[in-house]
Amino acid sequence: MSLIQELQNRSDKKCELCGATSSLEVYEVKPVSTGGVDGSIFACSACVSQIEEDTNIEVNHWHCLNDSMWSPYTPVKVVVWRMLHRLKPEGWSRDLLDMMYMEEEELRFAQASGDHLEDTDKVIHRDVNGVVLKSGDSVILIKDLKVKGSSMVAKQGTVVRRIALDHENDKFIEGRVGPTQIVIVTDYVKKMAEKE
Repeated sequence: MSLIQELQNRSDKKCELCGATSSLEVYEVKPVSTGGVDGSIFACSACVSQIEEDTNIEVNHWHCLNDSMWSPYTPVKVVVWRMLHRLKPEGWSRDLLDMMYMEEEELRFAQASGDHLEDTDKVIHRDVNGVVLKSGDSVILIKDLKVKGSSMVAKQGTVVRRIALDHENDKFIEGRVGPTQIVIVTDYVKKMAEKE
């Protein structure tokens, strides 16, 4: 059974966050080492776009977390926890966080994004030109990079889409080059402009 079929079965063909039944897609919860059903959720495009671009958050949309926080599935709980932390200025979000229970391993997975940190404590990632990078951005490699542990070379000009940030080190990001997930040093990337 394919990943999309497994997630459709698990979610009853609904967004696992808000319950929408259209524009559904597989969303890999970052940082993902294995992906698969234990690292992915089935979500609608409205939820995914707001997860990836936090300047775009429609607070009222996320009242759905009141229901999805009780999901038995780890990747769903992780995304709910992260979104509740982003929405902390809303009183209802703090109340839900106080009620939410997560196992230690789930909590470590959730905290890997850094969403729970205050802005002053967050690690800021910058590209070669000093432009701030965010999770979900696309970058271009500015030089050929040898991938450690393989014979692969990521070529200059390669576009790496939907990067994930290392929330402990401001010099490291992760992204896919072809089928391979690699760690990239921020000194060797340039953020793509929206129109590129």
